[in-house]
Amino acid sequence: MILNTYTAGDGEPIVFIHSGGMTGLTEYEEQKDYFAENHFKVIRPDLRGHGKSEGTLEDYFNQCVIDLKDTLDSLNIDECHIAGVSIGGVAALMFAKRYPSRVKTLTFSGVFPKQPDNWEELSRQEAEHHKNLFDNPEIVEALNQMHGNNDWKALLESFNSDGFYPFHETGELSDVTAPILYMVGDREELEVEAAVTYKKLHANTQIAVIPFAGHLVHREQPDLYSKTLSAFIENSKVLI
Repeated sequence: MILNTYTAGDGEPIVFIHSGGMTGLTEYEEQKDYFAENHFKVIRPDLRGHGKSEGTLEDYFNQCVIDLKDTLDSLNIDECHIAGVSIGGVAALMFAKRYPSRVKTLTFSGVFPKQPDNWEELSRQEAEHHKNLFDNPEIVEALNQMHGNNDWKALLESFNSDGFYPFHETGELSDVTAPILYMVGDREELEVEAAVTYKKLHANTQIAVIPFAGHLVHREQPDLYSKTLSAFIENSKVLI
């Protein structure tokens, strides 16, 4: 399936993949401006079930990988840099595993290599957060407009279903051939621990701990995120 996609700029392709419940249009806006102005072709797709990209939610991440391939094929892009956050980071990681020859660099944040000990509690908190969203008329109206014909409530609920998070994929990086950057906000203790684990899992992994940021580091410290990612891409050219 070809995903609804927003593009900007002209040059070396870089793909940014949004977090759950957001869209290509609502995330990575600052990064879009930064990289488009620095001679990159910025590509921001709506993952299936988000924004203007429809599609079933079954076998979610495997389908996202196929969608990304179809979308890049439709844009005649053979190789790209790819970055994602949260479920977008999972999709980016799995794409880099499945199609290593198409990924120049892989950057992700908010991804876990193994199930945290308090995963059930984290899932319960997220489900409660979603319930609060469902009870807020203004947020419901905004999400209705953002996601069009998609059932965004079912989408958010699916994130907490058993087996949704593919730890068997996120904890295995041996198929990734591209240089890796794990960016993490210093306020997220579990994600900082995840970053250290990823460094141990793959020798070609760099870690960037961004101060005064949490899960959505690209949004909370957009300038630092952009400049760190740019430096990573530039320094990785000798390794590609």
